Amino acid sequence: MASRRTDPEAGRRALTSWALDPTSAGRSVLAPAVRHTLEQFAEEFPGGAVELRVPPYAAVQAIAGTRHTRGTPPAVVETDAHTWLALVSGELDWSAAVADGRVRASGERSDLDELLPLPGPRRLVRTAREQEER
Repeated sequence: MASRRTDPEAGRRALTSWALDPTSAGRSVLAPAVRHTLEQFAEEFPGGAVELRVPPYAAVQAIAGTRHTRGTPPAVVETDAHTWLALVSGELDWSAAVADGRVRASGERSDLDELLPLPGPRRLVRTAREQEER
């Protein structure tokens, strides 16, 4: 199981803030939202076969399979914070993000199409936006 370093409530608050105004979200919102959702992903899909990187905020190892301990991992997924949050919340489709060059994925098990979006962030973003519309 992945160890949590981000306060879950702070992560949810940051994700809600991002959902309500993604274009103006700064580091104080992006950092906890990204860390929180990466930790959720690693908990949902434990392992060390794929390294997910969202620079400069965080990286985690996830997905069962061959674990690496040194050097470049056999599978890497890298993207920016806004793209990652859009992917985990269901605002952006994996294949579209890859096709647009917003995600760089290489190696075995680096296709996350079947694993995204994450249910928790998807619900949270949808609820925040529905409440904002009222």
